[in-house]
Amino acid sequence: MSRFEKEQARLFTRRALLIAGGQLALFGVLVGRMFQLQVVERDKYASQAESNRVNTQLVAPPRGVIYDRFDVPLTVNVQDFRMVVVSEQNKDIAATLDVINSIVPLSLENRARIFRDLKRQRRFMPVLIAGNLSWEQMAAIEVNLLQLPGVSIEEGTVRSYPLKQATAHVLGYVGVPNEEELKKDSDPMLELPGFQIGKIGLEKRYDQGLRGVAGQTSEEVNASGRKVRTLKRLEGVQGASLKLTLDAELQFFTQNRLSSERSASAVVMDAYTGAIYALASHPAYDPNVFNQGIPTALWKELLTDPAAPLTNKTIAGQYPPGSTFKLVTALAGLEAGVISDARHVFCGGYTELGEQRFHCSKAGGHGKVNLHEALAQSCDVYFYQIAMDVGIDRIAATARRLGLGSVLGIDMPGERGGLIPDQKWKKEKLKQPWNKGETLVNAIGQGFTLATPLQLATMLARLLNGGIAVKPFLASALGAQNLAPTVPPASLNLNPQHVALIKAGADAVINRPTGTARAAKPSNPVYSFGGKTGTSQVRRISMAERARGMKMDELGWAQQHHALFIGYAPLEEPRYTCAVVIEH
Repeated sequence: MSRFEKEQARLFTRRALLIAGGQLALFGVLVGRMFQLQVVERDKYASQAESNRVNTQLVAPPRGVIYDRFDVPLTVNVQDFRMVVVSEQNKDIAATLDVINSIVPLSLENRARIFRDLKRQRRFMPVLIAGNLSWEQMAAIEVNLLQLPGVSIEEGTVRSYPLKQATAHVLGYVGVPNEEELKKDSDPMLELPGFQIGKIGLEKRYDQGLRGVAGQTSEEVNASGRKVRTLKRLEGVQGASLKLTLDAELQFFTQNRLSSERSASAVVMDAYTGAIYALASHPAYDPNVFNQGIPTALWKELLTDPAAPLTNKTIAGQYPPGSTFKLVTALAGLEAGVISDARHVFCGGYTELGEQRFHCSKAGGHGKVNLHEALAQSCDVYFYQIAMDVGIDRIAATARRLGLGSVLGIDMPGERGGLIPDQKWKKEKLKQPWNKGETLVNAIGQGFTLATPLQLATMLARLLNGGIAVKPFLASALGAQNLAPTVPPASLNLNPQHVALIKAGADAVINRPTGTARAAKPSNPVYSFGGKTGTSQVRRISMAERARGMKMDELGWAQQHHALFIGYAPLEEPRYTCAVVIEH
């Protein structure tokens, strides 16, 4: 071999060694990287791969059922098919909604809501497109899923209220949480599409207990995110059932009776326990329309109705109690010692105080009356005189003991406290001194005095049960938790003789020939009851209007008087009290 050939062989060998060394180094790097991926970081990438392959989601549990006192269901959870979309699996939501609209009509309002929810929701979380789908709509969507990326059908339940308007103001309704509610509540279930929470009424008051505990589902999905199969499903725990003191049949009956009026409310309660048997407010609304989002036009109609169908008048309606308040003035007079069996007051149809004339309910007057006849005939002049002798501060203190003038603490949101005025209140609130004429009008339930129907029923209960300071309540149990009061109410230490005198006058209102409600006396004595009528002015009639004989019919509906009644039964041993207010 020549020298040149030897040199070429050495050069080739060196090159071969360099190439082989480079290949060996690259192979070492590759082996090292594979070792790092498959051994050192195995758990990390296995977890990521599993996350891509398995989709884990929360499952909303059925909401707890609400029952009446006899276990009649007042709410029902019905099957619901709903359509959802995951935005990170869809590049053109608008185009997808156009396709869906050809199958399931979507209003412009609903489309706006969907885009609003997509903005506030995390991209991997499903957003509700439409709920309450029919079987045909659900099947049509399933058939067209290939054209609808990120869209799927979920099966769940939706709240339904069988008695509709009859229980609307008590139960309230449920709805999808708004942004403010999402900020206040960290429960992850609130992010589930279509998940509903209590908005008002008992649904809101006991929402946490009614929600239940979420379940969980693990589903295998392919590369496009489409479900392949369900790997595991853990059902949630249904919310606790809520048992009420309401009597569903009585509630429905009461609401139905009120429906003949334009605006009215009524309460029926146990005078000894405070349990509410009926709590009805008319007009009402169908709470079922709120489940999938109430149409804007209907919402505006409810908001602008002068009869206020969205207001629970039993706890939030504040009215001058009129002559029903005379029971309070009577008790204050008896306790002050200014009323006795022997005391009579002459009623000539009005009382004069300075230059003012305060008229009685009967233009010609009632003549000579005692407490019994003053209550039976609702004589204003009698109570004007008693009020002057007793004073507004003592009357106000008596009213507050009986439950007027502040919230009673019933277990539902929205209760208002009414108003019981006295000298201190007027000085602090209006920066004015009290005058004697105000004592007269407030003593017969006019002037500044305001009360709710619930307060009036409670006032009568505390008076007739011997002075037990009962507090009204609606829920008796939440699951295994007893909600009924366990601590005996405080005693008001009422004198039984005073109570007997007032009760005798209230009995005469219904059951004596001179009573203002004698026309309501039942023909069967088994159903005998007692009570007190009341009429409260919304608009004062001037002297000039009175002189020309103006009739209330000349005024519009909103200026008519309110009609009130508080009653109790059985007659001899009262157990139940009620209060009814018919507006205008």
